[in-house]
Amino acid sequence: MSDDGARTVRAGRRSVEIRRPGKVLFPGGGDAKEYTKGDLVDYHRAVAPFMLPHLRGRPLMLDRRPDGIDGPTFMQKNTPDGYPDWITRAEVAKEGGTVTHTVCDDTATLLYLVDQASITLHRWLSRTARIDRPDRLVFDLDPSGDDFGTVREAARLLGELLDELDLPSALMTTGSRGLHVVVPLSATQDFDDVRAFAREAADTLAAAHPDRLTTAARKKDRGDRLYLDVQRNAYAQTAVAPYTVRALPGAPVAVPVSWDQLDDPDLHARRWTVADAVEQARTDPWAGLPSRGRSLGPARRRLAALRD
Repeated sequence: MSDDGARTVRAGRRSVEIRRPGKVLFPGGGDAKEYTKGDLVDYHRAVAPFMLPHLRGRPLMLDRRPDGIDGPTFMQKNTPDGYPDWITRAEVAKEGGTVTHTVCDDTATLLYLVDQASITLHRWLSRTARIDRPDRLVFDLDPSGDDFGTVREAARLLGELLDELDLPSALMTTGSRGLHVVVPLSATQDFDDVRAFAREAADTLAAAHPDRLTTAARKKDRGDRLYLDVQRNAYAQTAVAPYTVRALPGAPVAVPVSWDQLDDPDLHARRWTVADAVEQARTDPWAGLPSRGRSLGPARRRLAALRD
């Protein structure tokens, strides 16, 4: 560490300067451990081989906390002018113009974003090469409270439905309260088609279990039921990236898990933190997921038959 409090970290062919690595971003207290910017750098260096495949080629929205999780926050979509030229950018259309998103293609970019106090990385469900064709579908299982038992039950029911539709799927803890169920797609349908299918699937499941599940967007209409959220499947919407850190006490991490781990009584949405998420990553929980995603055409026909 130099006299000015900076630290230079080697990442592939590049060196990234980390300013004020001792700055506390996650204050300790109670059961929560304290973590500094330097701690987050070390975590991201270790997890990069597992995290980058889920980030490459995807526009990002960044949750930045320059003064730590207890300070002001802002969500960054547009890439600032001061970012290095070697960081990939993607200019994508929005209503009335364009947005130039940051794309994280390598470890150096990942560490630079940490230096910028980007705590949580939210990724698009499509890649820049086919920006209007998502290759991921996400169901967000959002409980009304912090009861993970309802999340576990909803995940099982949704997994059974997706199996009936012959759609491979994967689980991820969100690092907050719920789970994401992720379906790899062939990137042949547009966002409107994907979201419509997701909504039909969620409505079908909620209709079968109306006392436990809901697709009601308004909180006042949900009661104690778990919300099957499919809104992330719209154009320009994002979902938290696998292995990203959440801006919550103790630095919990969104972590992929296997379907077998759903039976683990110790599993909950904040089960892993920056202290142990890399160990889980090394087990390759999504190893059984097909390398190529599915088209929704056959699944849509199966779903229509179920609904009839």
